[in-house]
Amino acid sequence: MAADPVMAELIRRAGPCRLGSRRAADPFFLLLRAIVSQQLSTKAAATIFGRLCALFPGNEPTPTRLLALDDAALRGVGLSNQKMRYVRDLSSRVRDRRLDLARLDTIPDDEALEALTAVLGIGTWTAEIFLLFQLHRPDILPVGDLGLMTAMQRVYGLRSRPTPKRALLLAEKWRPHRSVAAWYLWRSLEM
Repeated sequence: MAADPVMAELIRRAGPCRLGSRRAADPFFLLLRAIVSQQLSTKAAATIFGRLCALFPGNEPTPTRLLALDDAALRGVGLSNQKMRYVRDLSSRVRDRRLDLARLDTIPDDEALEALTAVLGIGTWTAEIFLLFQLHRPDILPVGDLGLMTAMQRVYGLRSRPTPKRALLLAEKWRPHRSVAAWYLWRSLEM
């Protein structure tokens, strides 16, 4: 990224990248939380997810345990019919290994994205964020992320937020480290 003076200055100001510093112990738990949290305020998502987890021993949902719950129990914690379908689809795919979470670490980005987005309720953005933060893939640029596009606009002094196509063109010089660049751009919003 030294070839990009704007990014080089951002890196200098922001300090060391902490992108790979965390990883969830249970990727199923992470994906379940992502689905439950979609299109909800942070507070509402935390409340509903907390209620859902409270249905399980040790507050630890598993695919098999989740599939054993009836609709009334899931509705009772605040899940809509659509989200019930989504969490059941995720659970079913993980349980029968159509979505092999351990294998995601070993397959190329495009295959991992395809496997994740086959799950109802997991779109491209959720899959990319999972690859970036959970699997620590080095070259992911989630151009559907509003915060990332806003950061690109600010850092590069653009008149408007870049389109996904323009963002990808701008990010071409960051290959194969676009995940690191994304982390620094998000960090710039906090500085």
